[in-house]
Amino acid sequence: MDDKITIIEGPPPVFEHVNDGWALGLNESPKMYVPALTRLRTFNGPALVQRCYTAWHNQSSIRLHYRTDIGMEATAPILAARNLDTPDGQVLLLWVYLDSEGVEYEMDQGDDDQRDDFPDI
Repeated sequence: MDDKITIIEGPPPVFEHVNDGWALGLNESPKMYVPALTRLRTFNGPALVQRCYTAWHNQSSIRLHYRTDIGMEATAPILAARNLDTPDGQVLLLWVYLDSEGVEYEMDQGDDDQRDDFPDI
Protein backbone atom coordinates (compact mmCIF):
# COMPACT_ATOMS: atom_id res chain seq x y z
CA MET A 1 0.00 0.00 0.00
CA ASP A 2 1.22 3.52 -0.75
CA ASP A 3 2.22 5.41 2.34
CA LYS A 4 2.11 8.80 0.64
CA ILE A 5 -0.08 11.13 -1.36
CA THR A 6 1.94 12.84 -4.09
CA ILE A 7 1.27 16.19 -5.74
CA ILE A 8 1.95 15.52 -9.41
CA GLU A 9 1.53 18.93 -11.03
CA GLY A 10 0.81 22.55 -10.29
CA PRO A 11 2.40 24.96 -7.86
CA PRO A 12 3.74 23.88 -4.46
CA PRO A 13 1.04 23.55 -1.82
CA VAL A 14 0.13 26.58 0.25
CA PHE A 15 0.05 25.75 3.95
CA GLU A 16 -2.27 27.71 6.22
CA HIS A 17 -1.69 28.19 9.92
CA VAL A 18 -3.98 26.01 12.05
CA ASN A 19 -4.99 27.24 15.47
CA ASP A 20 -7.58 24.55 16.29
CA GLY A 21 -7.15 22.94 19.69
CA TRP A 22 -7.71 19.41 18.36
CA ALA A 23 -4.88 19.76 15.84
CA LEU A 24 -2.49 21.29 18.36
CA GLY A 25 -3.29 18.52 20.85
CA LEU A 26 -2.23 15.75 18.46
CA ASN A 27 1.47 16.60 18.65
CA GLU A 28 2.87 13.73 20.71
CA SER A 29 6.46 13.97 19.59
CA PRO A 30 9.61 15.11 21.36
CA LYS A 31 10.18 17.36 18.34
CA MET A 32 7.88 20.36 17.93
CA TYR A 33 5.78 20.23 14.78
CA VAL A 34 3.42 22.91 13.48
CA PRO A 35 -0.03 21.80 12.29
CA ALA A 36 -1.00 23.29 8.93
CA LEU A 37 -3.85 22.96 6.42
CA THR A 38 -3.48 22.69 2.66
CA ARG A 39 -6.19 22.54 -0.02
CA LEU A 40 -5.56 20.48 -3.15
CA ARG A 41 -7.66 19.92 -6.26
CA THR A 42 -8.18 16.26 -7.06
CA PHE A 43 -10.19 13.91 -9.23
CA ASN A 44 -10.39 11.14 -6.63
CA GLY A 45 -10.81 12.78 -3.23
CA PRO A 46 -12.85 9.99 -1.58
CA ALA A 47 -10.23 7.39 -2.58
CA LEU A 48 -7.42 9.53 -1.15
CA VAL A 49 -9.31 10.05 2.12
CA GLN A 50 -9.96 6.29 2.26
CA ARG A 51 -6.24 5.65 1.75
CA CYS A 52 -5.52 7.86 4.80
CA TYR A 53 -8.16 6.16 6.93
CA THR A 54 -6.88 2.72 5.94
CA ALA A 55 -3.31 3.65 6.91
CA TRP A 56 -4.43 5.01 10.27
CA HIS A 57 -6.67 2.00 10.90
CA ASN A 58 -3.64 -0.24 10.31
CA GLN A 59 -1.63 1.79 12.85
CA SER A 60 0.53 3.20 10.05
CA SER A 61 1.33 6.71 8.92
CA ILE A 62 0.78 8.46 5.61
CA ARG A 63 2.65 11.47 4.25
CA LEU A 64 2.09 14.26 1.73
CA HIS A 65 4.89 14.26 -0.86
CA TYR A 66 5.44 17.54 -2.70
CA ARG A 67 8.02 19.93 -4.16
CA THR A 68 8.93 23.14 -2.37
CA ASP A 69 9.12 26.61 -3.92
CA ILE A 70 12.76 25.94 -4.86
CA GLY A 71 12.03 22.53 -6.37
CA MET A 72 13.28 20.36 -3.51
CA GLU A 73 11.27 17.27 -2.59
CA ALA A 74 9.63 17.35 0.84
CA THR A 75 7.16 15.29 2.85
CA ALA A 76 4.86 16.05 5.75
CA PRO A 77 2.91 13.62 7.95
CA ILE A 78 -0.85 13.80 7.35
CA LEU A 79 -2.92 13.99 10.53
CA ALA A 80 -6.41 14.47 9.05
CA ALA A 81 -8.08 14.44 5.63
CA ARG A 82 -11.41 15.54 4.22
CA ASN A 83 -12.85 15.73 0.70
CA LEU A 84 -15.15 18.55 -0.41
CA ASP A 85 -17.26 18.66 -3.55
CA THR A 86 -17.27 22.20 -4.95
CA PRO A 87 -18.74 23.69 -8.13
CA ASP A 88 -15.21 23.63 -9.59
CA GLY A 89 -14.55 19.98 -8.67
CA GLN A 90 -13.23 18.06 -5.69
CA VAL A 91 -10.92 19.67 -3.14
CA LEU A 92 -8.92 17.59 -0.70
CA LEU A 93 -8.27 19.22 2.67
CA LEU A 94 -5.17 17.84 4.36
CA TRP A 95 -4.05 18.75 7.84
CA VAL A 96 -0.34 18.04 8.09
CA TYR A 97 2.57 18.56 10.46
CA LEU A 98 5.42 20.78 9.32
CA ASP A 99 8.84 20.90 10.98
CA SER A 100 8.84 24.01 13.20
CA GLU A 101 12.40 24.87 12.14
CA GLY A 102 11.38 25.25 8.49
CA VAL A 103 8.09 27.12 8.88
CA GLU A 104 7.80 30.74 7.82
CA TYR A 105 4.52 32.60 8.24
CA GLU A 106 3.29 34.82 5.45
CA MET A 107 0.49 37.28 6.01
CA ASP A 108 -2.13 37.52 3.28
CA GLN A 109 -4.24 40.63 2.88
CA GLY A 110 -7.13 38.83 1.18
CA ASP A 111 -8.11 38.12 -2.41
CA ASP A 112 -8.85 34.47 -1.51
CA ASP A 113 -11.92 34.62 -3.76
CA GLN A 114 -9.74 35.03 -6.84
CA ARG A 115 -7.22 32.31 -6.01
CA ASP A 116 -6.98 29.62 -8.66
CA ASP A 117 -3.62 28.08 -7.83
CA PHE A 118 -4.56 24.85 -6.08
CA PRO A 119 -2.02 22.12 -6.79
CA ASP A 120 -3.42 18.99 -8.47
CA ILE A 121 -2.92 15.52 -7.07
